[in-house]
Amino acid sequence: MNPVTAIKNGDQIIYEAIFNQYHSKLYYYVFSKTKSTFIAEEVTQLSFIKLWQFKTHLSEELCISIQLFRIAKTTLIDVLRKEAVIVKMQQTKPQPMLLTNHIDEDIYKKELQAKLYTAIYKLPAARRKIFQMSRVDGLSYKEIAEELSLSLKTVEHHIALALKQLRHFMTLSIIFICTFFM
Repeated sequence: MNPVTAIKNGDQIIYEAIFNQYHSKLYYYVFSKTKSTFIAEEVTQLSFIKLWQFKTHLSEELCISIQLFRIAKTTLIDVLRKEAVIVKMQQTKPQPMLLTNHIDEDIYKKELQAKLYTAIYKLPAARRKIFQMSRVDGLSYKEIAEELSLSLKTVEHHIALALKQLRHFMTLSIIFICTFFM
């Protein structure tokens, strides 16, 4: 039986044989590209994991080695991109903020928090209670429905309407605050 077909059918014995046959070749291929034992080990392991996870996508027209090395190449590219992003983030130093920016931010946050409390208070009593039970008390919709003797759909409906009202109110508040502070 073709090794690709066997792997596609979930044959673990053939998979182990492929692993044993190509592990060191794949490792040295990746190592030759990166000169890093860590990346070579990681990419080699990820390549074999992907080979098994996406075995149904293997092509029976291509031999297993071509497909395995193609998986390794794309995995290596992904790993190197992630590494580059991490290095770039580490090299980027945050700009020091001025004290006035911190004060403005604190005022802005407190103003938004006050607006949010006002918006919650303006909700109808039943909706406000259900919203607070969900978001403040951390109860699930099912627990709220049982405690208030309501259907689950009613609780979901109240939460959806509460969120819609709060979004609308907060959008208007943010626009107002931004025009005031800008």
